[in-house]
Amino acid sequence: MKTKKRIIIPAIAVVILVILYFSIGNYFYNYALNANDQKEFLEENPNLARSEAVMADVAELADLADHEFKNKNQPSTMSIVSNDKLQLKLQADVYQTGADNSKWAIVAHGYTSSAAGMTRWIRNFYEEGFNVLAPDLRGHGKSEGDYIGMGWHDRLDMLLWIEEIIEKDPNAEIVLFGISMGGATVMMTAGEELPSNVKVIVEDCGYSSVSDVFIYQLDDLFGLPEFPVLRAANTVTNLRAGYDLYEASALKQIAKAKKPILFIHGDQDTFVPFSMLDEVYEAATVEKEKLIIPGAGHGDAEKVDPELYWNTIWNFVGKYID
Repeated sequence: MKTKKRIIIPAIAVVILVILYFSIGNYFYNYALNANDQKEFLEENPNLARSEAVMADVAELADLADHEFKNKNQPSTMSIVSNDKLQLKLQADVYQTGADNSKWAIVAHGYTSSAAGMTRWIRNFYEEGFNVLAPDLRGHGKSEGDYIGMGWHDRLDMLLWIEEIIEKDPNAEIVLFGISMGGATVMMTAGEELPSNVKVIVEDCGYSSVSDVFIYQLDDLFGLPEFPVLRAANTVTNLRAGYDLYEASALKQIAKAKKPILFIHGDQDTFVPFSMLDEVYEAATVEKEKLIIPGAGHGDAEKVDPELYWNTIWNFVGKYID
């Protein structure tokens, strides 16, 4: 009888620990990666507050220009089906300047945003003479998917979008641009075998890896350690979304990149920490530049100093696309 008790008690403890492990993992998966759950932690998050360096009159003029652009330019739509077992239908907005123009920009949005939220960047590329394809990443906008891929599965979808452009225009010269999660997406894409049509990559405030940014956020938002929380979340992510948080690394992909890259970050970014800029920049062995915007928080580099921001982008991109 005593022997049975000695066996049963540890067995119950193990079951409780397993249930607790998966409960923690499932909670944080839903919290961060379930595309159908509202991300309340983004609301009134001090790390996402508007940068004090943003000048109100400049921001107002830019907002007005965005509004006018949206009123004058209605995009066409393009769709693809993901080449994994999920067979997700993904959608993109397409803005074309003219039939004889082979300059293309693929503009990738950030976490919980969509193509519709990228008007500022779409407009500037369009006005600079680029056709623009702005995809809704998995689980965002009008694209299918019940999870957020943090750029990892999205990098493979980017390859399909590139193929679509080349099929449409074999002479296409393509720049990949992304902000925040979109920045991580284009960095992760950079490590894949890219066709010669892709000439240059520009990333704005992307993270070095999914695990690193989540470790940072766990500590910042909850004061919680990587173990066991992120390990549990990673187990659930593997089961529910089919990817590994520790494998999803922009840093490792950048080390394999063959295309020139411009890295941009605001030095007051506390959502995707500014320190990650040097990590990804140092990992790149291609032609590269980095632009630091003083006073800019997360995603605000363009709003703080739009003139320096866009002049730097056009000068860098112009080296590879006429």
